[in-house]
Amino acid sequence: MSSKTLTYREALNRALVKEMEADPDVFVFGLDVPDHKRIYGSTKGLVEQFGARRVFGTPLSEEAMTGVALGAALSGLRPIHVHIRADFMLLGMNQIANMASNLRYMSGGRLRLPLVIRAMIGRGWGQSAQHSKSMHSIFAHFPGLKVVLPTTPQDAYSLMRSSIRDDNPVIFLEHRWLYDIAGEVDEECVIPLGPPGVLRAGDAATVVATSWMNVEAVKAAEVLAKKRGIELEVIDVRTVSPFQEDVIAASVEKTKHCIVVDHDWVFCGFGAEVAARISHRCFGSLKRPVERLGYAPTPCPTTRPLETLFYPSAVEIIRVVERMLDLGQTDLSDESFYSYEQRFKGPF
Repeated sequence: MSSKTLTYREALNRALVKEMEADPDVFVFGLDVPDHKRIYGSTKGLVEQFGARRVFGTPLSEEAMTGVALGAALSGLRPIHVHIRADFMLLGMNQIANMASNLRYMSGGRLRLPLVIRAMIGRGWGQSAQHSKSMHSIFAHFPGLKVVLPTTPQDAYSLMRSSIRDDNPVIFLEHRWLYDIAGEVDEECVIPLGPPGVLRAGDAATVVATSWMNVEAVKAAEVLAKKRGIELEVIDVRTVSPFQEDVIAASVEKTKHCIVVDHDWVFCGFGAEVAARISHRCFGSLKRPVERLGYAPTPCPTTRPLETLFYPSAVEIIRVVERMLDLGQTDLSDESFYSYEQRFKGPF
């Protein structure tokens, strides 16, 4: 085991280096990929090591550049296309939803599309309505696309390597606030696209979370363990598509309670898919209906106080757990939340 402590951005960078060293067909491109900030540092050193033919910036033209990525993958290369805002992937939606998701099926499996599209999601200094979407439920809706949302540095490293090696198009969504998080990374660890991960074991309730919501869920679990002596089981979905609910169902059979905390709007979102599956699988075991948390039902506001109310938080998770377990409200006046807002230094 060759484990070392890496930040999320370092883990992504290490995964890219490993795959580019192993396969000369892997290349990285997109707006600001080789600039001085290097996509939050995740592409640092790549152009120096692999050259401008394999690491290059592009014009602000999402539709055309997504088409370039699609054509390159069909030609036998393994492109990694970077969108610095997931919102603007909507401009390349014809290539993603009408072509990339279909071509392998329509060709009877003769065409391969080993394409990774990286995109940044999440909060920052006031992202507002056009820079804050996640859209994983939209991408996952199309059969043929795989959708990944890594939370830990280990998952960022291992799932990026699995995504690059996959012969299908993969949408890889990274929350901005995760880039500073550090953790142990085993460079030999292989994590396939599909199975979720258990971030914290418990028996009082199951919390199923995506992306940054795992950080909030673990914080909620720590507070409830300290103040109430109850343990939440926190399960990181990791990949929205393919989605495997077996681990979640086994947890709910144990805890009898389930809360889905999604980094997206609740209405028609991924949380509804999880709630439906768990309700079907665990109907006889659930003591309460599955609860869902997500964005407030409005476009994302710009100002910090309203933005804080827009996103689900550890406090909201705690309050939902208290209602599910018939507990009174925990005194949270001495707890510190939202600390990552103070660490965020800028968009790139």
